[in-house]
Amino acid sequence: MGRLGAGIGWRPEIADAVERLPGLDWVEVVAENVCPGHLPEALLRLRERGTKIVPHGVSLGLGGADRPDPAKLTALAERAVALGAPLVTEHIAFVRTTSPVLEAGHLLPVPRTRDALDVLCENVRIAQDALPVPLALENIAALFSWPGEEMTEGQFLTELVERTGVRLLVDVANLHTNRVNRGEDPAAVLDAIPLEALAYVHVAGGIERDGVWHDTHAHPVPPVVLDLLAELRSRVDPPGVLLERDDDFPAEAELASELAAIRAVVTPGTGTEEDSPARAREAVAGQDGGPASTTGAADDGARTRVALGQAALLSALVAGTPVPEGFDRARIRVQARALAAKRADVVAKLAPELPVILGGRGPYREAFLTYAKSRPMTAGYRRDALDFAEHLLVRDLPADLAARRRLTSWWRERSGARPPHPLVRWARALTGRAA
Repeated sequence: MGRLGAGIGWRPEIADAVERLPGLDWVEVVAENVCPGHLPEALLRLRERGTKIVPHGVSLGLGGADRPDPAKLTALAERAVALGAPLVTEHIAFVRTTSPVLEAGHLLPVPRTRDALDVLCENVRIAQDALPVPLALENIAALFSWPGEEMTEGQFLTELVERTGVRLLVDVANLHTNRVNRGEDPAAVLDAIPLEALAYVHVAGGIERDGVWHDTHAHPVPPVVLDLLAELRSRVDPPGVLLERDDDFPAEAELASELAAIRAVVTPGTGTEEDSPARAREAVAGQDGGPASTTGAADDGARTRVALGQAALLSALVAGTPVPEGFDRARIRVQARALAAKRADVVAKLAPELPVILGGRGPYREAFLTYAKSRPMTAGYRRDALDFAEHLLVRDLPADLAARRRLTSWWRERSGARPPHPLVRWARALTGRAA
C-alpha cells in the first residue's frame, strides 16, 4: 500500500484550493458523493498528476445487525477502481435498522459486547471479500455510551484486528470527543490498539457546548487534538495523516496553515521509515490486509440480540419511543436533537429551493423539525426531502397559496407524481400515515 503522507478531505466547495495546496500528497473523498463514470474534473486532474485518492464510505453500517448490502459493497468497489485507490475506508458504526425500517442519517456507536463484535467481524470479512483493495475502519465519535459493555475500546479494536486483519483509521479528534463525552482516556486507547495495523490518521476540529464535545468538522483543529496527534506520533510513524473539513470552509491560506501544522507534528525525526517499530511489526504481519485469524460466522442469536438493541435505541432517537433502560436519557435527548438538526441541514443542502419556498431558513427549519418529530427517515436524505414536501402539501401548507403552488411544482417535478388527492389526504390522516 505504501505511504500516503499528508492529505486533506476533498470537497467540491474547496476543490480549487485543494489543487493549489503546497506539498499535498493525497486526498480522501466521501465515496457516496462521487460517481465512477462522472468524476469531477478537479478530481481527475489530481489523479492525473499522481495524487492518491482514497474513497471514504459513510453508509455501509458494518456495525449493524444485518449483513452488508451487496449493492453498496459493489458501489464502493467500483469507486476504488475508478479512483485507482490504494485502499478504502469505512466506520465502526451502525446507521440503520431493518425491523423497523429506520435510517439514522448519522454514524452511531456499536456496543462493545461479544455479540456486537461477532457480528462486526463477520460483516468485515464479507466486505473484505467484496473489495479489490484493503479495508480500513475508523473509530467514531459518540455522544453517549451503551449500558452493559463488556470490553474497552482498546480491547474491542484489538480483537477486531486480530480476527479479521482489517486495518485501522485512527481519528484523534474522535478520541478527544470520546474523552469529553464518555470519559475515555485517549492514551489508554493508543496504548492498547495494534498500531502496526494503522492505515492513516484523521485530524479535525470541533467545539464544546454545555459539557458536550461536538465533532463538527467545521472549526479549526484545536491544540488539544494536535496534542493527541503528537501522542500517537510518539508511538508510531503514521503512514498518512489527513485534515477533515466539511463545512464553514476557511480561506485557502488557513487550510494550508492547518495542514502545515499537522505535517509539523508528524514529520519523522532522524530515524528512517524502516526503523519505526510499527513498520517492523507490519513487515512480520504481512501486507495483504487478509485476516490474521478467523472464527466462525456470527450465529443468528447474536444478530437477533444486536438487532433488538439497535432498533430500540434508534427508535428512541428518531421516532420518539421510550429510551431503553440503562442509557443516559439526557445524552439521548441531545443526540436526538442533533440527528433532527442534521436532517434539516442536509435536506436544505440537497434541496436548497425548499428554504426559499418556505420563506427563509428560520421558517424552513421550524417546519422541518416539526415534521421530523413524527416522520423518521427510512430511505435516505433525497427521499426525506420529497417526504417533507408531501407532508406539508397533505396539510395544505405552506399557508401562502403562491408558495404552496411552488412547492407543489417542485415536488411534482422530482417525484414524477401528482400531489395527493383530497380523499387520499383524508385516508392517510385517518390511518396515521400523515402523522
